[in-house]
Amino acid sequence: MKYAIIEACGKQIWIEEGKFYDLNYIPGEPGDLIKLNRVLLLNAEGTIQIGKPCLNNIIINAKILRHLKNKKITVFKVKPKKNSKIKQGHRQKLTRLLIEKISI
Repeated sequence: MKYAIIEACGKQIWIEEGKFYDLNYIPGEPGDLIKLNRVLLLNAEGTIQIGKPCLNNIIINAKILRHLKNKKITVFKVKPKKNSKIKQGHRQKLTRLLIEKISI
C-alpha cells in the first residue's frame, strides 16, 4: 500500500492514490491539475521515507473535481451585562481533490 502524509492548507493529511479529499478552497477550475510538493512522509510498499521537514524529490499529482461548501456552523456571541447578542452563520468553502499519482 502506497501512502503519503502531506501538508496542505495548514493541515497534515494522510493520502492514498485514487481517493478524493476535501481541503480548504484552492483557486482553480474543476478539471485543473495541481501538484502538491510538501510531502512529510512517504510509505512505498513498506519502505518509509521521512522528510526533515519535507521530501524534495516527491511530487503528488491531483485533479480538482469540484468546489463545494461545508455544513453551516452557528456563531453566537453574548456580551454580559450589555444586552448584546449576535448570531451569525458561516459556511467554509472547500475544494475536492482526486489524488491521481504519487511520483517518486
